[in-house]
Amino acid sequence: MLKKIVSFILIFTLIYTIITEDIAYADNFNLKSKSAILMDASTGKVLYEKNSHEELPPASVTKVMTMLLVMKALDSGKIKTTDKVVTSEHAFDMGGTQIYLEIGEEMTVDDLLKSVAMNSANDASVALAEYISGSEEKFVEEMNKCAKELGAKNTNFKNASGLPEKDHYTSVYDIALISRELVKHKGIFKYLTDKIDSVRNGKFSLANTNKLLWRYQGADGIKTGSTSEALYCLSATAKRGDTRFIAVVFGAPDSNTRFKEASKLLDYGFANFETKKVVESGKTYGAVKVLKGEKDYINAVANSDEYVLLKKGESKNIKQEISINKYVEAPIKVGSKIGTIKIYNGNNLIKTVPLISNQNVKKSNIFDNLRKVYRSWIEKN
Repeated sequence: MLKKIVSFILIFTLIYTIITEDIAYADNFNLKSKSAILMDASTGKVLYEKNSHEELPPASVTKVMTMLLVMKALDSGKIKTTDKVVTSEHAFDMGGTQIYLEIGEEMTVDDLLKSVAMNSANDASVALAEYISGSEEKFVEEMNKCAKELGAKNTNFKNASGLPEKDHYTSVYDIALISRELVKHKGIFKYLTDKIDSVRNGKFSLANTNKLLWRYQGADGIKTGSTSEALYCLSATAKRGDTRFIAVVFGAPDSNTRFKEASKLLDYGFANFETKKVVESGKTYGAVKVLKGEKDYINAVANSDEYVLLKKGESKNIKQEISINKYVEAPIKVGSKIGTIKIYNGNNLIKTVPLISNQNVKKSNIFDNLRKVYRSWIEKN
């Protein structure tokens, strides 16, 4: 009986230690910010959170979503960085931080996005919003639609700038989700990492408000914000090797605290975890025989880069098990599943990734069959 009790105590202690290991470390942060979160950018896994779903005013961190919609418009070809945007009276009327656009002034999308990312310019944000959607109101509809699609359930945007407005709120969790989506657009880093620059042919200077660019190894984004209501907010990201973390803090009592506490969260991430790429987009992982097709074989490829988040030192335990179909019958469409890769951490299955066809294969006709017979005859002789 005593042995059973001792065994139970040991098992309970082990389980409790595993469950509370990260939380105990996190509790030692003693963050002054109202809410905070640390998220792995590749997997979306949350590594630390404090009041992560609380609805709070985000100030200019709102512009993370504004920049996301700008990058979507750029990457889709809807707009170009060289496009010239004409300043409206509405954009001119924006208060707070600005680059003092004049009514009718023309500025390129490139310079406006630079002003948003570096200088947090409210007038530039609205000018871009109007250019993309026709009006700020329509743009805000797109902001909220995109937020819902990303799973941001505690978000309601009322403007594109983050200026104080009733019922304009989000949460650190939602901003982390939006930030995670933004950093998938590699072109944004040109603007997020620019420390000192200018617009109007050097006549108006810009200095990046994100001080982590100077202070933190690997920091390359994203956005600061502050108002008397929101206090000091920050969405920060840093990358070292394949590992990228996103730290968001809302309601810090002063500017230095937001940078200090975001750094603490990032430090915790880099000290304890690492991201490993386990599958490479476009890489061929095998060939599958095609029956009754115009081609004899088709490649099995991965559709996207895939990562796993591991505790430091676990990467040596990662193993792959590739399984592809022995054959498929034509016709085959691009994207058809023809295999899988199973990723194991030791003996534990942690991820399953589909392998797909990278091309269309039509059914063979009589001429295809004749060519195959002829080719086979040539090879034998």
